[in-house]
Amino acid sequence: MSAAKTVGGQAVIEGVMMRAKDRLAIAVRRPDGEITVELRPWFSMTPEFMKKPFLRGFPIFIETMVNGVKALNYSATQALDEEDGELTSFHLILTMIIAMGSALGLFVVLPHFFSVLMKWWGISGDVDTLSFHVWDGFFKMAMFLGYIVAISFVPDIKRVFQYHGAEHKSIWAYESGSELTPSKVKEFSRLHPRCGTAFLLFVLVVSILLFTILVPLLLAIWSPQTFLYKHLYIVGIKLLLMAPVSAIAYEMIKASSKHENNLFCRAMCLPGLGMQLLTTSEPDLDQIEVALAALAKAVEEDGGVS
Repeated sequence: MSAAKTVGGQAVIEGVMMRAKDRLAIAVRRPDGEITVELRPWFSMTPEFMKKPFLRGFPIFIETMVNGVKALNYSATQALDEEDGELTSFHLILTMIIAMGSALGLFVVLPHFFSVLMKWWGISGDVDTLSFHVWDGFFKMAMFLGYIVAISFVPDIKRVFQYHGAEHKSIWAYESGSELTPSKVKEFSRLHPRCGTAFLLFVLVVSILLFTILVPLLLAIWSPQTFLYKHLYIVGIKLLLMAPVSAIAYEMIKASSKHENNLFCRAMCLPGLGMQLLTTSEPDLDQIEVALAALAKAVEEDGGVS
């Protein structure tokens, strides 16, 4: 029998984090070759009233980031055999602010002002025209793809991408009710429709469509006369809209995963699966062994794995 779809995961440094319901397990290959596994409660910051559809997306995204950063930090201390300990609450919050600020700057602010350059060069209209948002969407996608391709050349990131593949293969095998041995798990696909890469792609697509519709409407209601203030106003609106954008993207990926046999939902998953050709690599048996150790610990209270 196949397992309930309650397992998700994330690649970390020389390991994998697996989540099952309200707990997570982090498995890391230490320098001496041993696998260390730690079980933790899933840190949640989403109140009950925010767990409704189209409200839950943004807070779940934030808490996923918090748990992910903590798991990455733990894996670094284990994989590198460091004794400095994990991030304090202050350093965790600072890391989150820097990470989110960098992402918003790279994928929201910069594409907007690159599109402004297109207007200056006479190959785009103003911010209230379709051509401006076509350029904005083009730069968003180009920078996202460029970023993924660029980091894929970093040796340590290549290792993370292999563990990402091991994570997906292990989840596929678990959900299919397969025998959970490294050799059997290796036969499964390294691409999975519930991947965070697909979520980020949905975020980009939804933001492009939403901004194309809403920005001209907002400018029709009120538009600053000064060039700088006008564009700062629009960039500010775009940043504020990232919360509903992430909420819509979350519901889309939830629906496409839930109805994965539906032709339309399968088509929705295809771009995300295509992106995973860049963000996952084929793992070796040792890496799959680490992923399975995390999976076994995470689902232990549900009866474990066979």
